[in-house]
Amino acid sequence: MEKVKVMIVDDHEMVRLGIKSYLLTETDIEFLGEATNGKEAAVLAGKTNPDVILMDLLMEGGTGIEATEKILSFLPDTKIIILTSYYDDEQVFPALEAGAHSYILKTSSAPQILDAIYKAARGESVIEPQVANKLMTRFRSKERVLHEDLTEREMDVLKCLGDGLTNQEIAEELYIGIKTVKTHVSNVLSKLELSDRTQAAIYANRKGLLRNK
Repeated sequence: MEKVKVMIVDDHEMVRLGIKSYLLTETDIEFLGEATNGKEAAVLAGKTNPDVILMDLLMEGGTGIEATEKILSFLPDTKIIILTSYYDDEQVFPALEAGAHSYILKTSSAPQILDAIYKAARGESVIEPQVANKLMTRFRSKERVLHEDLTEREMDVLKCLGDGLTNQEIAEELYIGIKTVKTHVSNVLSKLELSDRTQAAIYANRKGLLRNK
């Protein structure tokens, strides 16, 4: 097994020292170095090409969110673990949207942090339970209102998709042309932020948006 190359980014010396000391006891970890802010982090990452970065969020001289976006722009395979004291919405969502792989709190134990590192190296994410709850709440809230943006005809098409109808069958059911059906299907997928008609069918069934038979 190759060693997991890790670097730390935090503006508190004692935090860096504590984590570094623990990581240096691990034979499967190669400690690459440490940075005190986002700008330093981007430079160090460019020089060392880490597998995993433990990233603080709020730092002077470049935040963790800014550093995450910057580093992933030239090292897309690097896994960034947000390690912070904050789990409020203003920090959680921008960090994950920036591309952070995992999100854990500094109250985590040393073994928990180490476990998150190894999991990140394998491509697995670790999300703090409080953060996971926020994500689920946001997802459900967002999903609940998405279909309200559909026009009446697009809603008809969504219901047909929920019943598994083909484009031709939808055209016959709604008395519209096949090209019009394709346009409506495309609009439905776009507005619901779905990738294909199968996902649209699942969405319609989960929401009970089916035709009255």
